[in-house]
This record gives sequence, C-alpha cells and structure tokens, in this order.
Amino acid sequence: MNRIYFITGSQDLYGEETLKQAAADSREMAAFLSSKLSDIAEVVFEPVVTTAAEAEDVCVKASSDKECIGVIMWMHTFSPAKMWIRALKALRKPMLHLHTQFNEKLPYDTIDMDFMNLNQSAHGDREFGFICTRLGIKREVVVGFYKHDDVIEKLRSFAHAAAAVNFGRTMKVAMLGNNMRDVAVTDGDRVESEIRYGWNVNYYGIGDIADIINDITEEEIDAKLSEYNEKYTMATDNIASVREQAKYEAALEKFIARENIGAFTDTFQDLHGLKQLPGIAAQNLMAKGIGFGPEGDYKTAALGAVLFKMAEGRKGATGFMEDYTYDLTSGSELELAAHMLEVSPVFAEAKPEIQVHPLGIGGKEDPARLVFDGISGEGIAVSMIDLGDRFRLVCADITLVKQPEPMPKLPVARLMWKLKPDFATGAAAWIYAGGAHHAVVSTALTKEDIRLFAKMTDTELVIIDDKTDINTFEQQLAMLDATARLKR
Repeated sequence: MNRIYFITGSQDLYGEETLKQAAADSREMAAFLSSKLSDIAEVVFEPVVTTAAEAEDVCVKASSDKECIGVIMWMHTFSPAKMWIRALKALRKPMLHLHTQFNEKLPYDTIDMDFMNLNQSAHGDREFGFICTRLGIKREVVVGFYKHDDVIEKLRSFAHAAAAVNFGRTMKVAMLGNNMRDVAVTDGDRVESEIRYGWNVNYYGIGDIADIINDITEEEIDAKLSEYNEKYTMATDNIASVREQAKYEAALEKFIARENIGAFTDTFQDLHGLKQLPGIAAQNLMAKGIGFGPEGDYKTAALGAVLFKMAEGRKGATGFMEDYTYDLTSGSELELAAHMLEVSPVFAEAKPEIQVHPLGIGGKEDPARLVFDGISGEGIAVSMIDLGDRFRLVCADITLVKQPEPMPKLPVARLMWKLKPDFATGAAAWIYAGGAHHAVVSTALTKEDIRLFAKMTDTELVIIDDKTDINTFEQQLAMLDATARLKR
C-alpha cells in the first residue's frame, strides 16, 4: 500500500499541553486526508516534530520506506527552520507543503494568546517556506482549509503524481532491438534516464521474443482469439494473421512477466524471427498499462507507462500517439494522429474492428491490427526529448474532435485534434521546443499533472496552451537554454 507521511512541525517551547493538542489535531487531519486519498495512498500520521533530531529522523524514515511515495509537511505552530536543514537535505521523496489550519474560522469572541500560539500556521509555514527556498527544495505548495474540495483535489493530484514517480523508480524498460537507424529524436541517454527517473532501460534481442513465440501453444492462441472475439469485431477472413498476433501477445505477456517489464519498444528494422510487426499485441498491452514506443523510442514508452499509472482511477484515456498529417483548411486546421499499427484501444469511440492489411514498410507479412475512430474531448499531448544536457517535457493542450469525414481507405486507428491557441502558433511552438513526432496523449490528465511530474523529477517543462505567444515562448526557450549552460 502506498503511504504519504503527514509530518507536523512545532517546537519544544510551548509546553506539554500545547504539543498534546497539536498532536491530536494532526492525527485527526491525517485520518481525514487518508479517507479522501484512500484509493491512491494511506496518509500516515507521524509524531509532531519539535527538534532537529526528530525532523531528521522522520525524513530519513520516509526516504528509506519503499512504500512511502511522498510527504505532506505542515507547521501547526512556529517551528524554527534551522532545525529542518539536515532533515530537508536528507529527504528523497516528493514533498507537498500544506499551508492550512486545523480551524476554518477564527473564534472571534474567545480568541486569546493560547489560541494564537497553537494555531499559527500563517507564521510557521512562512518560516518553513523560507528554508525550503534557501535550500532550493522542489516542493508543491497548496494553500487553503484542508477540508475544502479544491484543496482535496490538489492533494489528490499530488498523490497521483507521486505514485507515478514512485512507480517509475523501479520500472524496467525493454528495447526489443535498438533505436531506428539515423533517427535522432527517439534516441536518448539511458544512463541519465535511470539516474533521474529510475527507468532501467536495456536492450533485448528480438530473438528472445521469437524463442518464446515458438513455444506458445494452440490452446494459448485460442484463448486470445476468444478474448478478441468478445472485445472486438472480426472484420477479416485472414484468421491466420490474427492468430499470429495472438501468439505474439501471449509471448510478450510471458516475457513481460518473466523480466518484470513496465514498458517496451520495437522497431520494424529488427524483426528477425517474426513474420509480422506486432500490431494487436502491442495495442492490447498498452490498454493494460504497459508502455510502448515504436522505432526504439524508449522515452515515450516509459513516459506512457508512468502517465498511465498517474491516470489510474480517473475518467479518460492515456496512451502513445504519433503526429502524422494535417488538414490545412484555412481557419479549420486539424491534425491527424495515428500510427502504422500501435494505437491503444482505450482511445476508441466505438467497438474496434480487427483488420488485416499490408504494412508497406518492413518487408514482413500483412499484420492484423485494431482499426477505429478516436474519442473527442479536451486533452494533452506530452513529448519527452533529450537535449544532451537535460531532458525536456513539451506539454500541449489539445481538443480532440470527431473526424469530419470517413476514411475508408486508411486502415489504422486514429485521433484528430485542434492545436491551441491556434494551429500556426501551436505547431510552431512545438517545433521550436524540439517536441518529437511521438507523444503520450491523455484525456484523463491535464497540464497541471505534468507540471507536478516535472517538478518532482526536476525536469524542464514548457507548456503550449491558449495563452501561448510565440515571441514570449521563444524568449522562454532562450532563457532555459541560458540557464542550462550556467549549470554545466
């Protein structure tokens, strides 16, 4: 069970009665917050901190607890901040600083100095905030009464992001083959990915999968076919091709379980031992939360798995997508996003069809794939790129729309969307930022979720939304480049 430590700051000058009351208030608050976050994490009350030793002990404890995904800090009273220095330097978990009070309203008729000394978060949280800023501590600050809905929602967003970051810390990513030859944006520093995010990215020969495929039984294939017939419409007579994909999915599931894989890539340039490029196999695995990136794009594969985890329990869809082509009708510009095969069925507007068609690339047999039109709604597209000296996240607000007309000769799954603030600005900003042609698209998450992830992982983030102005955006990119050069 994921845990979030609820840590309350005070000091030893107030006397036993005040500290006893602070502990009782904090315990009640932790229990309330735990009830609101129970589907994500348990909020665990920790004894009130009154000394530097206690502060360091609880931060070390949180950092070493594998089930602790983050901490909530709150200063019930004044808590001298020098006693937090060693503690904060030892903390290795995402932190949320909750600026709140146990009481919502002031007791105007009875307020006295005892009440003031006990309930002085306005005082104590500023002291704590200063030392965090002085130490350069990345944290999320949430302000408001802890029982209010807007505060609870922000705490839940923090918990979702912290759970996703924690999930990524031990995630293994399998590159079946390597990066597509001569392609730049999908490549990256796998060592730095593990240092920063915990993503353990390794190469596996496609032959490792081919060996498992050869051992898949007819009974296992039949079980997959039964699942396909239940979930999808069989719109092909080429059942042999569908059975081949079922064999691949069964084999990949065994490989993923054996190696404890959370995300994987493949490439049509390295399919030795396979008759087809995995289509339905990859699509179904993405729908189950396994990250995927084509052409060896491990960054998108890993990010897809992490954002799918972040979106757990929320309405909407999350998965890999690729920019493909445009409708440039003036004033009504649209982007068509798709891929050769691998689009997750979580994006399907209606029941997908299983179809078999030539791929036109890779020189293999015609692969079976799921074909469907995509959902509508507000969403984000998120790309991760490696700039050599740092990673950057590019997050764009988009509006997914129904395709204006049928596409009877395009046998792939697809989404269509509008760029913000307008087509020209949105596309130019994405290109100026270096955004890739691969992205993770989500209608369950927002740019605020990506902002939290970027903060928790100290990743550079640029956002493209309805407020984006190209001149200002280019200046922001120039400042980010200058800052990065100073850090070298």
